[in-house]
Amino acid sequence: MDVKVVRRQKLKWRIRKKINGVAAKPRLSVFRSNKEIYCQLIDDVTGVTIASANSRGKDIDAKGNKVEIAKLVGKSLAAKAKAKGIENCVFDRGGYLYHGRVKAVADGAREGGMIF
Repeated sequence: MDVKVVRRQKLKWRIRKKINGVAAKPRLSVFRSNKEIYCQLIDDVTGVTIASANSRGKDIDAKGNKVEIAKLVGKSLAAKAKAKGIENCVFDRGGYLYHGRVKAVADGAREGGMIF
């Protein structure tokens, strides 16, 4: 396995030890690939994904750079969460550094009305 992948996996496990999502306050999990970005609201007690959004979705306009698209993904997820009556969440950066696209998802979700 690649050294970067192993390092991120260790960071991810360390983060997941500390945070946990429940139905009232789910975990906002972020996955970032080289091209796309994906995020989910997860209830860890039942193991169910409550809402999800990604940069490949029909509601995301793929114009602009990757950071701008990530912000739109965050706003889209916040709108889907609002429709299901969820306002609070716990942010899981998934082992990535909190800058760039990961930060843009968080900022977009906050603009959409999510509270971390």
